[in-house]
Amino acid sequence: MMQTKDKVSSAQKREVHDFWNTAACGENLYLHGVSTADFDLQSRRRYELEPFILDFARFEEAKGQKVLEIGTGLGADYQKFAEAGAELYGIDLTPRAVEYTQRRMECFGLSSTLNVGDAERLMFPEGAFDQVYSWGVLHHSPDTEKAISEVLRVLRPGGSAKIMIYHKWSMIGLMLWLRYGLLRFRPFTSLQNLYATHLESPGTKAYSVSEAHRLFRDFSDVRIRTVLSHGDLLESDAGQRHKGIALELAKRIWPRRIIRRFFPNAGLFMLI
Repeated sequence: MMQTKDKVSSAQKREVHDFWNTAACGENLYLHGVSTADFDLQSRRRYELEPFILDFARFEEAKGQKVLEIGTGLGADYQKFAEAGAELYGIDLTPRAVEYTQRRMECFGLSSTLNVGDAERLMFPEGAFDQVYSWGVLHHSPDTEKAISEVLRVLRPGGSAKIMIYHKWSMIGLMLWLRYGLLRFRPFTSLQNLYATHLESPGTKAYSVSEAHRLFRDFSDVRIRTVLSHGDLLESDAGQRHKGIALELAKRIWPRRIIRRFFPNAGLFMLI
């Protein structure tokens, strides 16, 4: 039974790997080269769309800390940690992301230790880091709970984790239900199935706040808030899987002001 479970998990992880190794997160939307100007443009666009990252990550506080980022993507946040003066380590499941991040570091004359790695089996000893950071990554892991236990394992006593995972009760979830549930005459399709099938890599998960508290139950102090993303508000391109006339029409009529006023907690991003 355990062997079968491991095989299923390996197959799921391969699907996730293949999806993101085809194009690292945001690569097709915001990155068109590997110069300092290209990386600067991608960073600027990232923090325009997701300004709450800066307040959440507080990169400047990482000076002198030993920091691990799980899932470096194109490396914008990773660069910020390096510039702040962290002793920096990073892993990503895909060689593509590691290569982009390494090129980025070279462009800006920054140093760190980067490797291809698995969030469910971190290559570091217990208590190795002052801080572990991961933005929008661990919900893609087949065994998110195991990945979170690994975060705790490699943190020193008193260390901190800053993690973003997807929030189930979001406007994105509503849009997925409308498009792939209601409009396909499948109104009872679960949100779990919709996220796993239609949002980013296969098997993507989203959690309620109470479910997130259970995931992080072994941490001594857990603080959670949700924020509306540019995806919830249809203020940007919708990622690597969603395009078309219907989306462009929805962008024109989407009630952003109403959502901001009456549903401020119905965002996809859950900051932990």
